[in-house]
Amino acid sequence: MAMLLAKLVFFFIFVTQTFTGLVQASDPDILFDYILPTNTTVADGNFFTHTKLRGFFDGGTDSKAMAASMAEFPALNGQSVSLSVLRLAPGAVSAPHTRPHSTGLFFVLEGLVEVGFVDTTNKLYTQSLQTGDMFIFPKGLVHYQYNPDSKNPATAVAAFGSASATTVSVPASLFGGTVDDVVLAKTFKTNVATIRKIKSGLQGKAAGARRLH
Repeated sequence: MAMLLAKLVFFFIFVTQTFTGLVQASDPDILFDYILPTNTTVADGNFFTHTKLRGFFDGGTDSKAMAASMAEFPALNGQSVSLSVLRLAPGAVSAPHTRPHSTGLFFVLEGLVEVGFVDTTNKLYTQSLQTGDMFIFPKGLVHYQYNPDSKNPATAVAAFGSASATTVSVPASLFGGTVDDVVLAKTFKTNVATIRKIKSGLQGKAAGARRLH
């Protein structure tokens, strides 16, 4: 536990020192030190503190993800930064997704994580990350994370150059939305029955677990 927290502290120091060079901010610049929510006139230390991640690193092997973006932490509004923490169960995957508004800096706190992204020429870049390794997911590109270890979970944290680093899930967008089954069948050169089977499987998973980030 102590080692995990030490790694997390190191990560935040690294982000603080390098974010100016990393971020080509998608968020608009603000003319104030910070932005208060509507109907709030006075800020104190509590406004600049986020405590909802307490307990995330206390153990367990199940997959889970928590975000600290503008929605969860209003003080981030206008600051062009947010983060998420991720735990992948043994053999679990964070399905392909994009973040249209932000670059992601991914840091492995514990375990093994295989990552990859596809650029605009459809070239796939992959890497096997170990504890202490970092990886960049360029803004807007489809990427994923996978824990290849069949026995141990993996834990990571990701920092983003936006206060609202929206996630767009590729499977959910294609098979969880309202795209016509015939269009999908022709796109993937299969039949409607196969498309409907994929949709049914995704709906079953969505009912039993939250999507990872």
